[in-house]
Amino acid sequence: MIKSVNPYTQKEVYAVEEFSSDQIEQAINTADKTFRSWRKLSYKKRSKLMLAVGKELRHNSQEYAEAITIEMGKPITLSLQEVEKCAWLCDYYAENAENHLADRVVITEGSESYVTNEPLGVILAVMPWNFPLWQVFRFAVPVLMAGNVGLLKHAGNVMKCAENIEKIFLRAGFPKGCFTNLPIRSSEVERIIRNEKVKAVALTGSNAAGSSVASIAGSEIKKTVLELGGSNALIVLDDANIDESVATCVQSRFQNTGQSCIAGKRLLLHKVIANEFIEKFLAAVNILKSGDPMDKDTYIGTMAKTEFAQELEELLRDSVSKGAKILLGGRRKDAYFEPTVLGNITADMPVFSEETFGPLIGITIFETDEEAVELANNSVFGLGASIFTDDFERAKRLIPKLEQGSVFVNEKVTSDPRLPFGGVKSSGYGRELSLEGIQEFVNKKAVYFK
Repeated sequence: MIKSVNPYTQKEVYAVEEFSSDQIEQAINTADKTFRSWRKLSYKKRSKLMLAVGKELRHNSQEYAEAITIEMGKPITLSLQEVEKCAWLCDYYAENAENHLADRVVITEGSESYVTNEPLGVILAVMPWNFPLWQVFRFAVPVLMAGNVGLLKHAGNVMKCAENIEKIFLRAGFPKGCFTNLPIRSSEVERIIRNEKVKAVALTGSNAAGSSVASIAGSEIKKTVLELGGSNALIVLDDANIDESVATCVQSRFQNTGQSCIAGKRLLLHKVIANEFIEKFLAAVNILKSGDPMDKDTYIGTMAKTEFAQELEELLRDSVSKGAKILLGGRRKDAYFEPTVLGNITADMPVFSEETFGPLIGITIFETDEEAVELANNSVFGLGASIFTDDFERAKRLIPKLEQGSVFVNEKVTSDPRLPFGGVKSSGYGRELSLEGIQEFVNKKAVYFK
């Protein structure tokens, strides 16, 4: 049995029987058979079904949001926002998928030449718990609209959410086998990747998991898209609007109780504005409401597991032992970790060099734009960064110097259906969302007529 434990109450809330080897094989065969007919369906019919998914998400949003909150501790207001964002994604691809995958005419010496985008087949998704619907939907929606079908291996602590996702597609009218949840453990992933009917893999998760999946898929010559860790820098320049920057940085770091790959994890402040910024930042963090994740006023819930909070506590202690100063917070109880801010952070401290996956942020001071870029790039990760400034030309000079998959100016890094999402360096490769995302799992076939 795979069991879910509510991190706030520490009580078991859901259990599911693992698929046997025969059930896994049957699911793959069903998916492959469904693909043969699904790929022939017109964009118009696929779009109609995808719009129905969006309607289903909105119609039963409370049901799906409560499952998120109960299983991994996300505050209910944010869970509802996550469900709505999935519905928006469905609307976006229902409207844009056909154009994103339209044939591209190429002028050659031939009478006719073009590139066409054809589906690959059965695609496996290995997904994490922190955004248990959104992470899966941003894989599933473009994959399905491109004519592929999907298999899901979700995180073990969100099995109810995983079950709900398959149910959502079935309720909307998708054929059985278009999107299939596999209640399995990580040990089964290799066998699935090596199945000849599985054509590619998408993974969002840890670097260790990404390296393992990429290695297995690579040995089978199969495509992978990896969205891995992040240690995003929040770069606040001396001409930034302090009040607006504080509000955005608080949200960037502490939304979803800090459990996000694209959260701002390293706060880099220009020396000129550092004291004022820190004073206002601490005041804003101090009033964030902690409590029962099912309470609509709660902003900081629990972390998804007690062991995750323990790991964050160890990272905190290691950094303090190297000279970091606790400016706010620092205490843990079970899976709850109070919002924490550290000062005096240097690049050799774990809070700077490692991914802090929880409600903790460290502050580092810089004096020049060049130093800020150097600090931001001083990471194995390259998922995203935010620059806060009133001078857009200044920001445009810095953007090419930042080794990141995305840069947001005066805004937190976010995943938006209209923009490609992904990283460089140890943050992975490939892109999700937008035109680039839907074209990841297709055969770009060149066609030439003499």
